[in-house]
Amino acid sequence: MSAPSRPDALSEPRVPSAPDALSEPDAPSEPDALSKPDDRSAPDALSAPDAPSEPDVPSAQAAVALEGRAKRQVRARLLLLTSGGLAALVLSIAVAVTIGPAEISTGDVWAAVAAHLGGGESTLTPLRDGIVWNLRMPRTVLAAVCGAGLALCGAVMQSLLRNPLADPFVLGVSSGASTGAVAVVVLGAGAGALSLSAGAFIGALLSFAMVLLLSHTLGGSPDRVVLSGVAAMQLFSALTSFTVLTSADAETTKGVLFWLLGSLSGADWDQVLLCAAVLAAVLVVCLGHATTLDAFAFGEEAAAALGVHVGRARLVLLCATALLTAVLVSCAGAIGFVGLVLPHATRALTGSGHARLLPVTALAGAVFLVWVDTLARTVVDPQEVPVGVVTALIGVPAFVAVLYRERRKA
Repeated sequence: MSAPSRPDALSEPRVPSAPDALSEPDAPSEPDALSKPDDRSAPDALSAPDAPSEPDVPSAQAAVALEGRAKRQVRARLLLLTSGGLAALVLSIAVAVTIGPAEISTGDVWAAVAAHLGGGESTLTPLRDGIVWNLRMPRTVLAAVCGAGLALCGAVMQSLLRNPLADPFVLGVSSGASTGAVAVVVLGAGAGALSLSAGAFIGALLSFAMVLLLSHTLGGSPDRVVLSGVAAMQLFSALTSFTVLTSADAETTKGVLFWLLGSLSGADWDQVLLCAAVLAAVLVVCLGHATTLDAFAFGEEAAAALGVHVGRARLVLLCATALLTAVLVSCAGAIGFVGLVLPHATRALTGSGHARLLPVTALAGAVFLVWVDTLARTVVDPQEVPVGVVTALIGVPAFVAVLYRERRKA
């Protein structure tokens, strides 16, 4: 029985079993594993980025075309707004000069202007020509210049200080001008050598110098500039009130208060030329810093990262706006709300780019103050209302409407 059991035990691990075990993984697995990445996946990996690379050039050209089209639209809109603003300003001045106790037509206005600009002999009587050229025209043009300057300064200050409530008087310039004017009129400062406008201008410069010194010692940040301006404003307002209450008589007090609230009744061509020259110079400076003001909208650190010299740019713009504000206040008094409301209203038309915002804001301020002054001198004729009172009565509801609109947009 033991003889046949050995061959059975040796016959169990047969020779064919080893090849079967080797043949199962070798034949199918190696060719399949190699053929899948070599024949299909490698060409697909190379062809995947090649297919979309062909339309890259047309898409880049389309993007450039869209950008160029957007820029042309912006230029066309700016041209439309500026040309429309200039036309509205000229028409407003021509119509405003005709409004008053003496009946003057627009034809009389054009005839008087043409005659004085070298266009021939005037067809008006000397009295009517004097009413147009010496009384109403300088006052109306000065109103336009003051409105443009105050609106321009307000737009610059709001962007420079990143404060939507900033206006041209946030640096204490108006309070300093008031103190200087009161010192000349009430105390007789300058011994008769200084006029009211000159005293106001000197006071405005002293107030601005105090703000610059104080803000610099406190660190020079926008918040410190605003707080320094508030401190200077309160100080000079207190000095003005103390001087008027202790030294002025009733008639002088009435005249000073009327000027402090804003008045264009004493306008002449010398004041018009001075304010217009300073306005033109400051407008050129501000437009030259338009991209800098755009960078300030993102903060000082972002502006510095974009290559802006923050300290120098702020000093130049603060000095420019303070100089313009001082000149305007010395000639027309403190006229509020123009520099606060008009920039907010204009941004709805132009956007936040200062190359568009600044000229359109200046035109809007000019047209606005022309009609405000016309209303101020005619609404209670023969008396005259201070211009600052009318701007406040109109500006407060307008500013509230702007705030509600901004809230809905947010």
